[in-house]
Amino acid sequence: MRLPSVSGRFYPSDPDSLRDVIESCFLHRLGPGIPGHGTGSRSIRGAVAPHAGYMASGMNAAHTYAAIMEDGLPEAYVIIGPDHHGIVPTVSMCSEGYMTSFGECRVHEDICRRLSRSIPDRPDHHMYEHSVEVQVPFIQSIDPDPRIVPIIMGDQSFGSAKMLAEAISDSCEGYDVIVLASTDMSHYIPKSEATRLDGMVLDRVRSMDAEGMMGCVRGNRVSMCGPGPVSVAMMCSKGCSAEILAYTDSFDSLCTDEDSVVGYASAVFRKG
Repeated sequence: MRLPSVSGRFYPSDPDSLRDVIESCFLHRLGPGIPGHGTGSRSIRGAVAPHAGYMASGMNAAHTYAAIMEDGLPEAYVIIGPDHHGIVPTVSMCSEGYMTSFGECRVHEDICRRLSRSIPDRPDHHMYEHSVEVQVPFIQSIDPDPRIVPIIMGDQSFGSAKMLAEAISDSCEGYDVIVLASTDMSHYIPKSEATRLDGMVLDRVRSMDAEGMMGCVRGNRVSMCGPGPVSVAMMCSKGCSAEILAYTDSFDSLCTDEDSVVGYASAVFRKG
């Protein structure tokens, strides 16, 4: 299985401490509160959550996971994160379960088998990348027996995103899944500028304009690390409406330098 790379740094390595930290993310003044249980009538097809350390972005991410829990749990979570290490030339999946402080989170074997026909199955590409890993303990906290499909994007062009969205849609046919995009927003710029630039991007997300969102990021040089995964989640959620659940930044959560913040956003894409 794929061993943790950021346990003890981005989130606690002790399971009891991790449980307490995740609960504190929900209860934080920036969080959504403790979620209720869903009725099973699901509407969420895609989602967005940040992937920084939990003390910085966990309370923002909690909004996405509260919405999923209250909406009802899917059969699988397709988690797409950006490659921060320059290892992945295009796109790669991992057919090995992810180990976290809570134990192993198993993959959805059939979806992984189908998807491996379209994209490389390279668990070694996932060894050091945190963007998928950081989402997994949150999923384990709301779902007693989750199945995941981990994917990392190196090539975040719109063409690559469109190809991946088609491969995921084909591979997930017949299954009830959520396609979860893992991304942070603007990096290390003044708070006012991050709010302005990220607001432009989120406006395109709100209008479900995947290609326009990618163009906005590139045209305005927004230092968002995962526009590709967000575009894929949007394209896999055709016919859905977008709901931006929360936008915060590292100054809001950590009270650090207001002139050098990282932005965080949570969102869901609902059918009907």
